[in-house]
Amino acid sequence: MGIKKYRPVTPSRRFMTGFTFDEITKTEPEKSLTEPLKKTGGRNNQGRTTVRFRGGGHKRLYRIIDFRREKFGVPAKVLSIEYDPNRTARIALLVYKDGEKRYIIAPEGLKVGDEIVSGPGSPLKVGNTLPLAEIPEGMEIHNIELVPGRGGQLVRAAGTAAVILAKEGKYAHVQLPSGEVRLINVKCLATIGRVSNIDNENIVIGKAGRTRWLGRKPHVRGTAMNPVDHPHGGGEGRTKGKIPKTPWGKIAKGKKTRNPRKPSNRFIIKRRK
Repeated sequence: MGIKKYRPVTPSRRFMTGFTFDEITKTEPEKSLTEPLKKTGGRNNQGRTTVRFRGGGHKRLYRIIDFRREKFGVPAKVLSIEYDPNRTARIALLVYKDGEKRYIIAPEGLKVGDEIVSGPGSPLKVGNTLPLAEIPEGMEIHNIELVPGRGGQLVRAAGTAAVILAKEGKYAHVQLPSGEVRLINVKCLATIGRVSNIDNENIVIGKAGRTRWLGRKPHVRGTAMNPVDHPHGGGEGRTKGKIPKTPWGKIAKGKKTRNPRKPSNRFIIKRRK
């Protein structure tokens, strides 16, 4: 994985960086594993904006990813490493011994031709998926389940990895990329290795238009609005703002918004903050 710099032919190009895509081996996705992806523009099923500053962006096809890895004991060969416009990580196309094809999140170091397998008793090798009970402490893991059989929900972004710190009874102490330490059932599956595309965090967007390609619109400051639109709005001339609040008048900084009776709270050993 490499990062390329551009010749500064325009001011925005001067500091912009992009991917070299050295690891990509196939440019077109597997047609049977894609489906249309309708844009929401940040609106819900009632047409109301629930996420502000979303809209536009390049047209995409959704790649169906196998987060569950429930095809136990069936070896699969890596056919290709591909780009996925819907996530920061790269994806790998697998073909199983029985001929079925599936996409998975590609871990760092996985190459075309490698053979991987999932399920209890699998070898401790990058790309293999096993229950947490069978993975030794200190080993990097990703795509971790929160409930056995539900499919991986944690640690799926580019370059991320979690670490098993200890095991106690039916729970494992897992340190997540945020620094949070959480109890996870040892029956939950996780994939060995770090997620691919480690250099993603070093990319410099360079210009506003490139952010628009991703479907993100300009984030307007509250102080630039009118009083009717935001608690920070209005006033004669520029202001530094007032007590930081959301557009709906709730305190934005410092106030705890997490429900103290949230069921998962008891599984958190150490908070990320």
